Amino acid sequence: MKRIGIISDTHGYLDEKVFDHFAQCDEIWHAGDFGNITIADALKKHKPLRGVYGNIDSNDIRNVYPEKLHFTIEDIPVFMQHIGGYPGSYAPGVKQEIITAQSKLFISGHSHILKVMYDDKLQCLHINPGAAGKQGWHKVRTIVRLTIDGNNMKDCEVIELGKR
Repeated sequence: MKRIGIISDTHGYLDEKVFDHFAQCDEIWHAGDFGNITIADALKKHKPLRGVYGNIDSNDIRNVYPEKLHFTIEDIPVFMQHIGGYPGSYAPGVKQEIITAQSKLFISGHSHILKVMYDDKLQCLHINPGAAGKQGWHKVRTIVRLTIDGNNMKDCEVIELGKR
């Protein structure tokens, strides 16, 4: 069983409350737009970190984190890409990549819109944790926690960090 903390769109700002909320997590996943390598380094000191770069990230992030990330945790194939869309409105190529990789969990960021949606057609859970940073048009900063146990995804929690 693995507890996962999911964060995105920090844009160079990391609320210290994130560390408390992710204290019981085994890993942190960042879905892009870190803002700078300092954010990644701070998260990595706390827990093992997986991430992808976002459209605002410069070479300090792009040299470490890929655009697309495929991996398996427990028995769940995961696909992560910053600009990914969501069920019914995926970004170009994302739907086919989910199908090809047989992903059961798709993580994206970019929109600053919190979404947890199941795609019945692809049998894939989509999570966009919203935005944890202070830049953008979102009103409330959010992150997500999720438990993965074998092939079961459960205990999905949306956490509000406060106003932007």
